[in-house]
Amino acid sequence: MGQDVCPGGFAACGLDGRLRNAPQARRFVTMTLNRWALGVLVPDAALVVSELVTNAVQHALDPTARDAGDSGEYPVWLGIFRHPSDLVCAVTDPSPAPPRPRDADASALGGRGLTLIEAVSETWSWSLTPPRGKTVWATLPLYPAGA
Repeated sequence: MGQDVCPGGFAACGLDGRLRNAPQARRFVTMTLNRWALGVLVPDAALVVSELVTNAVQHALDPTARDAGDSGEYPVWLGIFRHPSDLVCAVTDPSPAPPRPRDADASALGGRGLTLIEAVSETWSWSLTPPRGKTVWATLPLYPAGA
């Protein structure tokens, strides 16, 4: 996991596209938000980045390339942006395919990631990221009600 933390509200880390990336993303967000004195946002932000990263790893990467070994490249990037009134969690991956919410059966073990993101964030969306791929992002209020 490569990382870059800048004072003033931006932090990013590169992820190698493996299934272990979701826990790495949660740790990165937890450390960053605690450093920014925004620990109150950790539960929701950790959920959001975990789901965004899991979606990128499972749906946007070629599984054979993902498991081919350490190439030193980061096909997935996580960025956290602190603005005056909100926090943006964004994940960039190499696929141009849009994220698609699914209707998961009650007994399904997965398929609820975007529904969870929608439930805890103010907004979420995605955009193409030239020259290739996309970025999926969600915003959280900087100071949640009751905090």
